[in-house]
Amino acid sequence: MSIDLTNESGQTVDERGLISLAGYCLERLRIHPQAELSIMVADVATMTSYHERFMGEPGPTDVLSFPMDELRLPRDDDEPVEGILGDIVICPEIIGEQAAERGRDVGGETEYLLVHGLLHLLGFDHATAEEKAEMFGLKDRLLADYRSSRAEA
Repeated sequence: MSIDLTNESGQTVDERGLISLAGYCLERLRIHPQAELSIMVADVATMTSYHERFMGEPGPTDVLSFPMDELRLPRDDDEPVEGILGDIVICPEIIGEQAAERGRDVGGETEYLLVHGLLHLLGFDHATAEEKAEMFGLKDRLLADYRSSRAEA
C-alpha cells in the first residue's frame, strides 16, 4: 500500500498514526496492496479555498475527499483492483474546534474524519438514511477494530 502524507498545516499531527490507521482500514477492506492514497493536512486558508472551489460551499470544512480511479470494495469472490484511491484533505484547526464542541479529543476526531474521508473515496455516501447507516456503521467498526488491535499490541 502506498500512503503518502503531506503536512502543510503548520500544526502537529500524528502522521505515523494516521498512515497506520489508513493502512489498517485499506487492508481490512481488501483494497489492492498496490493502491495509492494521498493524505494532505492543510491549513484553514487552503481548506477554505478547496471547499469553495471544488464543493461550491463557503468557508473551511474538516475533511474533503477527491477520488481518482473510483475504486470500490471487492466482493468476497473478486480480486481487488489496483489503482489510485485519491486524495484526502484534512484541516486540524477545524477538527480541533469540532472536537471541542463535541466533547471529543482531537486525535480521535482526526481518526474519525480520516476514515470518513477514506470511505468517501471508496464510493460511500450519507445522503440517505440507509447510506448513512451503512457508512457510519462501517466507520465505527473499522475504528473500534483498529483501536482494539492497537491496545493489544
